[in-house]
Amino acid sequence: MTSRLLLATFLISVLGANLAGQSPAPTPTPQIGPKSPAQPTPSPSATPTLEELVNSLGPADLQALITLLKANFTDPDAITDTELNRATVAGLLVRLPRGITLMAGKESVPPATPGTFYSEVIAGRTGYVRLGTLNNANLQALDKALSGFAAKKVNDLIVDLRASSATNDLSMATEFAKRFCPKGKAIFTVRKPTGHQDRVFSSDRDPAFRGLVMVLADSDTSGAAEAIAAALRFYNKALVIGQPTAGRAAEYSDLPLPNGKDLRLAVTEMVSPEGRSLFREGVKPDLPVEMSLSEKRQIFQSNSEKGLGPFIYETGRPHMSEAALLAGTNPELEAAEAAQQRRGRAPEKPPPHDPVLQRALDVVTSLEVYQKR
Repeated sequence: MTSRLLLATFLISVLGANLAGQSPAPTPTPQIGPKSPAQPTPSPSATPTLEELVNSLGPADLQALITLLKANFTDPDAITDTELNRATVAGLLVRLPRGITLMAGKESVPPATPGTFYSEVIAGRTGYVRLGTLNNANLQALDKALSGFAAKKVNDLIVDLRASSATNDLSMATEFAKRFCPKGKAIFTVRKPTGHQDRVFSSDRDPAFRGLVMVLADSDTSGAAEAIAAALRFYNKALVIGQPTAGRAAEYSDLPLPNGKDLRLAVTEMVSPEGRSLFREGVKPDLPVEMSLSEKRQIFQSNSEKGLGPFIYETGRPHMSEAALLAGTNPELEAAEAAQQRRGRAPEKPPPHDPVLQRALDVVTSLEVYQKR
């Protein structure tokens, strides 16, 4: 396991460098002759944004601004206490998007569609589980899948959290994490800033899987699923691949307002095993990979019938000859498209591709090749 982790660290640096670009940093031109005196660094000339201007105001500035508005603005009805309070609420909703939400009422909020569980053995050697919604039905499906992986001697597992949205059932979320985290260790802590007593959610059982783990995440990974991603990275040295999570690792309460609307408010935050708050910042990937949410959701809706293969491996297409490359044409491809049109069919559109899952498989394959050397 140690050699795997060493290579994983190496892969992070190499693949991360590839993502950042292939061109080397420019080398400074050596100076010939006497050294000229150091020139002062020019100050930025960019005009500060409105947000930067507002953030620069201290308490005295803010009080003076309100006083000047009330005394001098041409429309005094626009600067009443009610309007000022509304402006405060509107500003807070913009500045704290993950912390507070104003809702028209519970009856106007459509129920969320539960994310289904999915599992597969890819290429006969790598287990894949998409946890979906963290509920009891999906937990039972996870146990069944892990048992099947053990029977097939699967040693590498990809845990996909890209369809795991927020849940207030933190005990259920902890049950999912227990399948991978060591017994007796804290998985995450729920902390209330105004209180003095933390709630610690720990594992009380041995993990059901002990092999290599990769975690897939993006902005659809929300709430306790973010805490699971952080715990797997901390205890299993799992690589998190994809995009930053939602930053909503918190418990929310819906507080009623007098007119029937509700204020959804983050009242606690989740803290990772190493003591870092996951609220607002979320979990940053070790290997960033861009992918549109619409393509990902399209794949998740259709892979139950086709499996994941068509969305991982690019299908073959007619190759360009050397003459076509020089001429900037592809007669083989043009002939194939013309044949499809003669048969009354439009050229086939390639299926969407999942580069996040592909990157995880690349890392797993690299580790396997390394271990066999």
